[in-house]
Amino acid sequence: MTSTYPRLVADIGGSNARFGWIDGPGASPAHVRKLAVPDYPTPADAAQTYLEGLREALGSGYCPPRYAAIAVATAVVGDQVAFTNSHWSFSRQALREALSLQGLQVLNDFEALALSLPRLAPGQLRAHGATPVPQGAMAVIGPGTGLGVAGVVQTAHGWVALPGEGGHSTLAPGDDFESELLQVVRAEYGHVSAERLLSGIGLPVLHRAVVQVLGSAVEKPWTAERILEQGLAGQDEASRRCLDTFCSLLGSFAGSVALIFGARGGVYIGGGIVPRMEEHFFASRFRERFEAKGRLRGYLEAIPTALITDTLVALTGSAAAIDQQVG
Repeated sequence: MTSTYPRLVADIGGSNARFGWIDGPGASPAHVRKLAVPDYPTPADAAQTYLEGLREALGSGYCPPRYAAIAVATAVVGDQVAFTNSHWSFSRQALREALSLQGLQVLNDFEALALSLPRLAPGQLRAHGATPVPQGAMAVIGPGTGLGVAGVVQTAHGWVALPGEGGHSTLAPGDDFESELLQVVRAEYGHVSAERLLSGIGLPVLHRAVVQVLGSAVEKPWTAERILEQGLAGQDEASRRCLDTFCSLLGSFAGSVALIFGARGGVYIGGGIVPRMEEHFFASRFRERFEAKGRLRGYLEAIPTALITDTLVALTGSAAAIDQQVG
C-alpha cells in the first residue's frame, strides 16, 4: 500500500458531518457515514466514532489514516476554526495530533466543491443543455443555508481552487418587477447581497418582498421549507412567483460569476435548494437569464451549466486537496 494511504476525508456543515475513506490511488470515497453534529462535543469525537466503526467493519484490514482533509462550512483563517452554525470549534494542530495524522488539511467547503468539478462523472450531475467539459476555468455556486461561490482553474501544476465570498456581492435586478423587489428589501437591509435572497435564509425574505409587491397582505414570514412545498405544488401563487424569481435571479448571478471567473469550462450549481426544485428549475428562466448579458450574450451561450446531483462531491474535492498536498 502506498505510504500516504489510507486517507480520511470529511465534509462538515452546521447539522451533519459526512466522513469517507480513501484506501488507494484513484479510489472514490468509500464507507461514507453521516453523523449528526449536535451529538458530539467536537469534530475529533465524531471522527473517532467514525474510525472506531470502520475498525470494527474492516477488522484486520483496518489501518489508521495517515492523511486527512476536512471541508468546513466556514471561513478558514489560521489555526483556530469556528463554525457559525454549530457549537463546534477546533484547533487544526490539535485535531491533527488527536487523530495521529501525518498531515491534515482544513479547507472551505466550496473550495472542496470547486476541486471536485474536474472529477465529476456524468452520473453526478444533470446538464442544463450541453454537458460541461473540464477545461480552462470553471465555477460553482451553491444556494444552501447561505450562498457559496468558488472557482477552479487549470494550470501546468494541476487544478487550483479559487475560494472567495462571492455570495456577498451586490445583487442586481433584471427587470422592473425585480427592481421593485430589491427596493422593498433594501428598505430593510440597506445592502442586498446575492445571499440575502438566493439562499435558505434568503427565501423567506424574497417571499415576503414578493407578497408585498403583489399587493397582498404581509403575514408572518414563511419558512423556506413551506415556500418550497407550496410553490412546487402550485398551491400558493406568491410562493410559485417567489421560486420563479429565485431561478431568474440565480441565472443572472451565475452569468455574472461566469464572466468574472472566465468560466468557459462551465458553471455548476450545488447546494441543497435547487436539487429540490427538480423540473421547476430546468423549466425556469435560469438559462435565459444566464445568457442575458447584452454584448456578451455569445460568450455566455457557449458556457455550459449543470446541476450537481451528488451530495457527496465535497468528499471527492477533499481527496483532491490531499493529492495536491502530498504530490
